[in-house]
Amino acid sequence: YLAFATAEPLEPGAPASPNRVLADIVRDTRDADFTWDPATVTVDTFASSFEKLDEWRDTGDFDLLYLINVLYAAGDRLPTDVIDAIESRMLAFRYWYDDPLPADRLDHKWFWSENHRIIFATIEYLAGQHLPDATFEVTGLTGAEHRVRARERIVDWVAERATYGFSEWHSNVYMQKNVTPLATITQWVDDPELAALAATALDLALLDVAAHLHDGNYGVTAGRTYQKDTWSATANDTWGLAKLVFDDTDVPYQSTADAGAVTLAMLDHYRVPQVILEVAATDESVVSLERHGVPLDPLVPVSDTPDNATDHPYTDVPFWWSQGALSTWQVIPTLITTADEYRLWETDLFSEFSIVKDLTGGDTDVAQDLAQQFAPFAAFGLMAEAHTATWRSDDAMLSTVLDNRPGQRRDQARAWQATLGVDAQVFTTHPGNLPWEGDRFEDDDMYWTGSASMPYSVQSENVAIHAYDPLYSAPGPPLDELFGMLDETHAWFPTEHFDEVVQAPANGGTWTIGRSGEAFVALWSMRPTEWRSHDPAVTATGGLTADFDLVAPGGADNVWIVEVGSTTADAFGGLVDTIVAAPIAVADLGDEPGAGFAASYTSPSQGTVGTDGPGGSLTVDDETLPVADHQRLGAPWGTWNGEGPLIVEWADHSLTVDLRTGDRSVE
Repeated sequence: YLAFATAEPLEPGAPASPNRVLADIVRDTRDADFTWDPATVTVDTFASSFEKLDEWRDTGDFDLLYLINVLYAAGDRLPTDVIDAIESRMLAFRYWYDDPLPADRLDHKWFWSENHRIIFATIEYLAGQHLPDATFEVTGLTGAEHRVRARERIVDWVAERATYGFSEWHSNVYMQKNVTPLATITQWVDDPELAALAATALDLALLDVAAHLHDGNYGVTAGRTYQKDTWSATANDTWGLAKLVFDDTDVPYQSTADAGAVTLAMLDHYRVPQVILEVAATDESVVSLERHGVPLDPLVPVSDTPDNATDHPYTDVPFWWSQGALSTWQVIPTLITTADEYRLWETDLFSEFSIVKDLTGGDTDVAQDLAQQFAPFAAFGLMAEAHTATWRSDDAMLSTVLDNRPGQRRDQARAWQATLGVDAQVFTTHPGNLPWEGDRFEDDDMYWTGSASMPYSVQSENVAIHAYDPLYSAPGPPLDELFGMLDETHAWFPTEHFDEVVQAPANGGTWTIGRSGEAFVALWSMRPTEWRSHDPAVTATGGLTADFDLVAPGGADNVWIVEVGSTTADAFGGLVDTIVAAPIAVADLGDEPGAGFAASYTSPSQGTVGTDGPGGSLTVDDETLPVADHQRLGAPWGTWNGEGPLIVEWADHSLTVDLRTGDRSVE
């Protein structure tokens, strides 16, 4: 990776990402035939990062993390004025949302998501460690005092991962943003206990990637992902780190400034346990069941004493906001008081929440009632408790979040995905709008990002059923622009990334069946489907020119059934005939919004897989199974309830870690 990243030399003073510069510095320590010239780095090199930090813009914490790695890795080899520029930003940075806010400034950073929480704590600790006796401008605290308070937040964050997993489950965007700060802690902190604790969480994050990786593609259900990550795994933020650690794809690196890859390449205080590498490399057919997040139901009636399944009161801003619970009625009083106190309504990222105050006048009782009434769409960010199931073979992978807020809006979740390779991947959504015009995928465009309503989903190994039935209708003004929906569902099915794609009517709907190499995906829609064409001169297509947008028009209520598995070119035609002839039964459970469907499919590989609808069970032939009742982790390499140590055993290797004590051993 370092050879790839540094193939083109940097010009002195030319703009560059801190991670691209870090690649030069790290390669200099690893490759005797390569020399880094510190004169290539000037203050102008990092001008864009410095500007973001000076303006307290969102993701400035990412930039400061990368600059801190440059500073620690290069030490006094950096030019003095560059060191001074980085240190001055360390001293001027606002590290937490409740730090003093000058009357003439706003802070546009987002402090509270899962990944931002650990990044802010990491940079605060390392800034304090680097400048222990200096006075930091915002708080008036010394660096040593900042280090103490940041340590507590790091310890708490790691312990939460044991109990609650990753609220942003399996995110092919934000798992990288967990890996980079944890790796940075293991490398640079001067506290061995804290470094060991971070190593246990880094093990857990990399195990998550290993267990859900196919051909370099961390392509599974995700608590947060975007349109840009749709068209190819190479666009995922986890691509570089997965390729570097697991090396299971011949597709090349994509970025010379890949944060995950260069940060891991920097490490000499941490080694990936062999058992995690073996989990990624296995060609056995395996099922991994996991539980992430916190139970929270925004639909239950408003109460003065709301149920709480955690030890965290609903006033615990970092915890609940990291679950995406800002606009649930249980947490909305905290949203209003916190936004008032810290002038958040005026910031860029809280503009979408300001409607809460506009509609209620700041009355928390009214706000709670409205939040509960509008919860199916207003609680769009809530990730809630997620039970995920992933089946993986040597040829294909199928992954689903089970019974997760069915009928309700989610702005960034991917309910399920079938993955056959780097580019051959399939999933469905209920789009919130027609695609925005432009030459790139936009994060907030609800055409491929998130879902206007989540399906009720069940999965049995390599077969899954996804039933869409929204709990709400598109609201009128002024909410309709934020919470619209289309009267259709659709599938991402990029035909040009498959060797063969055939379609056939069956059971009143349509099968679309594709083969990629020796793997297949078969997708049935209850509503007949058609291809929607997109003009790349008008809307982004990710470079695709053939059919990829499979639309089921006529209603947002629909049932999609999917099966994946192995085949050959010679056997594919017979497989298609068998699947098209397979019995399917669907029953509409009523006219009430969200009533859903009962459905069954007699799979050639699984037998009859069925569901009796939302709140029901999964049946496989004559056996009735719970839909979602998982421990924190459950897989052939180990089960874990989130308490005590995690033990992973596979292919004659093992790992034992305790995310509360930092104890860690490998065999």
